[in-house]
Amino acid sequence: MSTETTPPATTEEERKGFRFPSAFTILFFVTVSVWLLAFVIPAGRYLIGDDGRPIPGSYERVDSELTFLDRVYELFLAPVNGLFGVESGETGFIGPYESGDIFGAVAVFFFVLAIGVFITMTIRTGALDVGVARLSHRLRNRSIVLIVVLMVIFSLGGTTYGMAEETLGFYGLVVPLLLSLGYDRLTAASIILIGAGVGTMTSTVNPFATGVASSAAEISVGDGIVLRLVMWVTLTAVAIWFVTRYARRVHRAPDRSLVGYLPGDREMVGKSIGEPADMTGRQRAVIWVFALTFVLMIFSVIPWANVLQGGDAEPFAWQLDWYFPELAALFLAAAILIGLIGRLGEKGLTDTFVEGAGDFIGAALIIAIARGVTVIMNNADVTDTILNSLENAVSSTSSAFFAVVMFIVNIPLAFLVPSSSGHATLAMPILAPLGDFAEVSRSLVVTAYQSASGIVNLVTPTSAVVMGGLVLAKVGYNKYVRFIVPLLGILFALTCAFLVLGTVLGGNLA
Repeated sequence: MSTETTPPATTEEERKGFRFPSAFTILFFVTVSVWLLAFVIPAGRYLIGDDGRPIPGSYERVDSELTFLDRVYELFLAPVNGLFGVESGETGFIGPYESGDIFGAVAVFFFVLAIGVFITMTIRTGALDVGVARLSHRLRNRSIVLIVVLMVIFSLGGTTYGMAEETLGFYGLVVPLLLSLGYDRLTAASIILIGAGVGTMTSTVNPFATGVASSAAEISVGDGIVLRLVMWVTLTAVAIWFVTRYARRVHRAPDRSLVGYLPGDREMVGKSIGEPADMTGRQRAVIWVFALTFVLMIFSVIPWANVLQGGDAEPFAWQLDWYFPELAALFLAAAILIGLIGRLGEKGLTDTFVEGAGDFIGAALIIAIARGVTVIMNNADVTDTILNSLENAVSSTSSAFFAVVMFIVNIPLAFLVPSSSGHATLAMPILAPLGDFAEVSRSLVVTAYQSASGIVNLVTPTSAVVMGGLVLAKVGYNKYVRFIVPLLGILFALTCAFLVLGTVLGGNLA
């Protein structure tokens, strides 16, 4: 999961006394800055059409109805208002949250906690670790096939649930295994980092990227999933080609390794790492429940009528159209079922339940704080003013150019706000309606955002996943950057091409 990330204490910046601010700190300054800017940005509003979206060209200036005390009150209540969806109007502050409401984040908040419980419960059973270990051991004599399979598994984790911090536990298995097969530490690190990273970059239903961004953009998680699936297959294949190309080179000529070998590394070649423990029937059942939960999630959020018929077709009778409350309930129920199957016991199940929610509370709070910024802007009636200025800028641009610009604009935002969910919550309320003016689907704006967030988090030194993984693999950051830069260029070009293709496809397919 890509959440609030900070570099570990071993980085060069830390030794020099500098530490990049966390997402919480950045969002605090963003909140205060936006609050101050709301005093000088003129208030204004668009007329709202029958579809609930701003009507292009209908913007008009209005007088703000908020007093200074109202604004001070809002500043201190911003995270709470962001969580519960409080909008100011003629009768003052009103609420509460309704499903799909751009202001409220409470459903997404609890959905993130439910995902945390589900993932932590699965990890606690040991099924994932044993499964990967047994697969790796079984394919140890077909090393290139092993690299491909492992990268696909990590990529699947990235595209479905934003696998990130969870990858840190696999370095102890993958690094010695790859060394024993004649590869270097960079190959092992790349399998994990690039595999999961590219999967997250091309998220299909990742709740922390696609889910949060779709909620903020007021669309279904399944909107645009066809294009994202094609992107996932293509970019994962390119990443696998890139890593296996380097792996083959190092296997043939170890002296061509970019990172070299530590004492004892070469002695591990051909050394058996031992037979892993057998998977129990309960662990196999856990894996099945884990996989089927995501299958049901994907099925439930896809707007099947639009995908199969195109346009705004009426939903099929069997189409679930689930949103965040139903998805949260799904993952909580699945987590309990996994705990029961894994025989964690009453105490183990309840302790893991609380631990899982606690581990993910940071991501949930980031969403509430970032949504508070949106509430401040909307209550001060400055959001439409900003949209109007941007509408004038994009009105004469082509849809293809706009889609690529959305991708490029989100790259520095992803660096400044390393939390993917915080980035989505902060940017989508502005960028998604802007797509309406440029005749670009909101789902494509979401795809542009998550692609930018993903490509940055492949290499950013502010990510504990990147820096922590490299420390565990004992690979220098400078050498990793030298290795991955060509791949970043390829991924950048391919993403731009897919976004242009998305403008051609249009509708919910993109």
